[in-house]
Amino acid sequence: MIMGLGVSAICAMGALIALVGVIAMALPGRPQPWPVHLMRRGACLAAAAAASIYTLGLFAVLTSELEFNDGADSVPAPACRQGFDTDTVQHLSHHRSSYLPLRFDCVLDDGTAYSSDPRYAWMNWATLLLALSAALLAIGAAYVTELHARKHTR
Repeated sequence: MIMGLGVSAICAMGALIALVGVIAMALPGRPQPWPVHLMRRGACLAAAAAASIYTLGLFAVLTSELEFNDGADSVPAPACRQGFDTDTVQHLSHHRSSYLPLRFDCVLDDGTAYSSDPRYAWMNWATLLLALSAALLAIGAAYVTELHARKHTR
């Protein structure tokens, strides 16, 4: 768990550094052509933020998986029991975990499943949207660079 928080903190620091780079584009003396630099720095910011959120969720799922079958009072998984009513917990049969997309589902006797933590949904969506934003910004920066190079070679 500590390692997960450390990795997530490193990614968050990278996101903050990239954010400072994006904000620096508003100051005088910015590098030219500034739109390309802004898109590259924005891509770095979005990628670092996506990595930070995904790492946080990854280690949350990993921790829930490791708590299962680890000593007394660990079956069913503690993540499936904490915060749920006793009637639901009595009908637990097993759990399913996934690292892509992030999820830790608890399965009942009748085959229905519920998520052990609703935060995995926003972590999945935020990671996806930030990764797509990073890719689009990087592609956009490459496109603008290519247009600028073609314009000056004519």
